[in-house]
Amino acid sequence: MARVLSSEVGSHVGERVTLQGWLVQVRQLSRVSFLILRDRGGTAQVVLQDGADRELVSSLHRESVLEVAGLVRPRGDGREGVELVDATVAPISPAAAAPPFDLFRPALDLPLPTLLDNAPLALRHPSRAAVFEIQAAAVHGFRAELRRQGFVEVHTPKIVAAATEGGANVFPVAYFDRTAYLAQSPQFYKQTMVGVFERVFEVGPVFRAEPHDTPRHLNEYVSLDAEMGFIRDHRDVMAVLSAVIAAMLRAVAEDAGAALERLGVALPEVPDPIPVVHFVEAQRLLGHPDPAGGDLTAADEAALGDWARRTHGADFLFVEGYPAAQRPFYTHPDPARPGFTRGFDLLFRGQELVTGGQRLHRHQDYLDALALRGLSPAAFAGYLQAFLYGMPPHGGFAIGLERFVARIAGLENIRLAALFPRDQARLAP
Repeated sequence: MARVLSSEVGSHVGERVTLQGWLVQVRQLSRVSFLILRDRGGTAQVVLQDGADRELVSSLHRESVLEVAGLVRPRGDGREGVELVDATVAPISPAAAAPPFDLFRPALDLPLPTLLDNAPLALRHPSRAAVFEIQAAAVHGFRAELRRQGFVEVHTPKIVAAATEGGANVFPVAYFDRTAYLAQSPQFYKQTMVGVFERVFEVGPVFRAEPHDTPRHLNEYVSLDAEMGFIRDHRDVMAVLSAVIAAMLRAVAEDAGAALERLGVALPEVPDPIPVVHFVEAQRLLGHPDPAGGDLTAADEAALGDWARRTHGADFLFVEGYPAAQRPFYTHPDPARPGFTRGFDLLFRGQELVTGGQRLHRHQDYLDALALRGLSPAAFAGYLQAFLYGMPPHGGFAIGLERFVARIAGLENIRLAALFPRDQARLAP
């Protein structure tokens, strides 16, 4: 018999079917055993009466992989659903050790290190798997919306010759007889590709050698990047980003509704339009004495998130016009406000989710910007080459996937939104 999934068993009442999956739990009674089997469709209950099968199952550790064949009938205890009876069991891959914690319980109430140290097992729990069903749906929505808007997906190098941001927070790697670096972002390449396709996007890992040990930072994460040409200013980029965020949430609702239910979370609404404040106005709202100085702290972002909810009923808030000192050298200045830029952040539930803006597009402007920062043009020769031959006004953004998912799922630590997180202390599993 061909394998069926647990989610399909209900349509086979009165028939014999074959299931394959993991042994979740066994309950032994005097004359019968109840076995719960898990597969990608969910779980199914199996009733065992044969002595040999009952003895076999009792000798197996939970999470052993089994094949079970049986007759589908309505549950015998009067509950809704079906079960397999007259069943036989054949081990496919017996577990070599007993799991250190139970996966049949509704929640994994375990310390974070225990969850991360045992990720290959913990990720099998429905509550952990649900996080990554949401993640997959969000990426699907990101790709679909940008393709709909004429963007082309690209794949850029992750080993680069120079730091993207011109800073020191990079991971060096031995590259034959010289030093290279893991890419902080695909920024240089996606800008270059605007000269080819006008509109491009990428989904890929980025690496930040920042000594953070906070619930919101990772040293390797997935960045959802987009770049677009022939814009008027950064507001065009913000409009595309707003549509992308809405599409990602729609995709999560459509593709991962069951995962949302498992986690007991509700999706936010995306306002149309998302409210916008200038950086100077944000500083004044926060009561800072120097509205033009500094940057927004995590506490500032949280306070602005509260303000957006109170004032606009919104979980999203754009902050635009960041000071030039707080933005990378390639950020376009604001002609109307010296010292400020056409750069923005999108805050989601009081936390920075997206950084973006308009970029410089003339070659001489890049030379001037690098000189102002004390950076050598020679270190960025490959990047600058694109601007020798004419580039349109352009801009883009980058969404941190794990941060987006963590905010949706209500996770207290971003590490729970990464399959196998990397931070200062963790290189395994």
